[in-house]
Amino acid sequence: MAERSKPWVMRTYSGHSSAAKSNELYRTNLAKGQTGLSIAFDLPTQTGYDPDSPAAAGEVGKVGVPVAHLGHMRQLLDQIPVGDMNTSMTINATAAWLWGLYLAYAEEQGVDPRVLQGTTQNDIIKEYLSRGTYIYAPEPSKRLIVDMIAYGINNVPKWNPINVCSYHLQEAGATTVQEIAYALATAIDVLDAVRDSGKIEPDQVGHLVGRISFFVNAGIRFVEEIAKMRAFTAMWDRICRERYGVDDPAQRRFRYGVQVNSLGLTEQQPENNVQRIVLEMLGVTMSADARARAVQLPAWNEALGLPRPWDQQWSLRLQQVLAFETDLLEYPDIFAGSHVMEAKTQQLIDEATTELEDVLAMGGAFNAIEELKSRLVASQAARLARIESGEQIVVGVNKFTETAVSPLTDGDSLDAILTVDPKVESEMIADVVAWRAQRDEAAVASALSELERVARSSSAADNIMIPTIALAKAGGTTGEWANTLRNVFGEYRAPTGVRAGVSPRGDAFAGLVARSKEVAHKRGAPPKLLVAKPGLDGHSNGAEQIAVAARDAGFEVVYQGIRLSPEEIVAAARDEDVDVIGISILSGSHLSLVPRVVDGLVAAGVEARVVVGGIIPDDDARELLARGVTAVYTPKDFELHSIMDDLLALIEKSL
Repeated sequence: MAERSKPWVMRTYSGHSSAAKSNELYRTNLAKGQTGLSIAFDLPTQTGYDPDSPAAAGEVGKVGVPVAHLGHMRQLLDQIPVGDMNTSMTINATAAWLWGLYLAYAEEQGVDPRVLQGTTQNDIIKEYLSRGTYIYAPEPSKRLIVDMIAYGINNVPKWNPINVCSYHLQEAGATTVQEIAYALATAIDVLDAVRDSGKIEPDQVGHLVGRISFFVNAGIRFVEEIAKMRAFTAMWDRICRERYGVDDPAQRRFRYGVQVNSLGLTEQQPENNVQRIVLEMLGVTMSADARARAVQLPAWNEALGLPRPWDQQWSLRLQQVLAFETDLLEYPDIFAGSHVMEAKTQQLIDEATTELEDVLAMGGAFNAIEELKSRLVASQAARLARIESGEQIVVGVNKFTETAVSPLTDGDSLDAILTVDPKVESEMIADVVAWRAQRDEAAVASALSELERVARSSSAADNIMIPTIALAKAGGTTGEWANTLRNVFGEYRAPTGVRAGVSPRGDAFAGLVARSKEVAHKRGAPPKLLVAKPGLDGHSNGAEQIAVAARDAGFEVVYQGIRLSPEEIVAAARDEDVDVIGISILSGSHLSLVPRVVDGLVAAGVEARVVVGGIIPDDDARELLARGVTAVYTPKDFELHSIMDDLLALIEKSL
């Protein structure tokens, strides 16, 4: 038998409810053969709020684990040997803080920081473009990233302090060419900033380049995905040699982890998601010369809600079967010399190079956020239009929709999702209040003062990680760290990228436009829609596409972006005199946030109808309807013209 290559690191992206419950889940997954941690944090943690902040209401523990202080980090990593573990933390705006907690905990355990291995995601560009968990404006955010990287190179040399993410770009609709180009543009912008910061020595540039890692997506077109990864590898090698003068091939290696595509997972016939996940995994594992170093797979039922431990086990077993039962790892690159693969790879290199040069000509990724956002929204609209027209086939959605009853989702004995106990939020609030009561307030105040001083400093001698770690040790909290920097840097609202006419719509939309004009003729004003994103959920792709489609259907659209409070939504509905409010929530907080909007509208005397979209279980949908919501839409409702038809019909009935 041929000598087998070493398998990639196998992870499961997970975390929920509390640090203690998440620790139990992590240790269970490690016992099942998982070889690395991938920590999912809840939205308050990601956006810099403590559990008792009003902004965190309804969001605590919903999409990840809440970590407000060092005590939570101790619970999260209890009995897990951090010195031997490869830990990935999906954290961005508050990445410096969470890494500071991790480093403080490792020091408590007597672990030398020079042996720590792992990754902090720390890519704020894709937060502005797709994921939405940003806090600060581009320049101060870049400064935080620079400080983390410089600190890591000098003190935690095996850690990847940034994971440039093309994953979320694809989720936002990026074409393959856009995904390559925008990720590389982000990496260049960050590398240039660190190199020129004065915080590393010139002879450390090679090590700097070698610590940049990437986190990519893998879609269902797995042959093109293989070519994409080969193109990424070749382009990165050239950039490292030509732009940064790196001679060591090991430092020029394109090091990446992957989660395969969640965008294509369907609520309809969700069992089909299993084969989708397997095929997508092939795109990042088959080519040995461009193989992922770490893989995490979504669960088959993520379009339905939060996966259970059994669902995550299934995803882990998919990896293990491929790595240990097949002969994939017994061969060198099986595509070497393939004329088809080489031609496709070169095509992507040529097109992505042109797109990359265009972004660099705009001043780089940090300066081009508004333009890149608009391009992604347009690409997403074009993708959805292809699905809606049937040009792009999605099995079980727009073709082959006939199905037998699935034993995976039918009946009460196999509930398809994990639910978070409503008591989690009150328990976490009590926890953080008790934590603050027992700490040395003078030490915390001193640490916060030094954090603010360093944040205001432009000296290369000052690095935000030093006071951050000191604050973690003193007992500071996530909200205190983030609010201190809010006082220095302010807060930022990213562009929405929403504009009309970004893709051809066809006859169905022509009919909608005619009806909208008739509404305007009868009452003197067009139909008016408020698209609203309450809470901390930053995944705005769906809301953006509804806004674009409504404009293309003849609506006047009000869309103010993400993270609005229920009170702000009510005020906007009142002031803008809208007909319909479309609320988008993907974080699972619909039962706590939507009723607040509905009740607020009643109190304000606003008569607008409310419709809700998101990953909403049937029982929750019935409760929302009983609370005054007019309609609920879930991922199965993919035909935008049908949704627009429904909204217009509501308005027409009121004339």
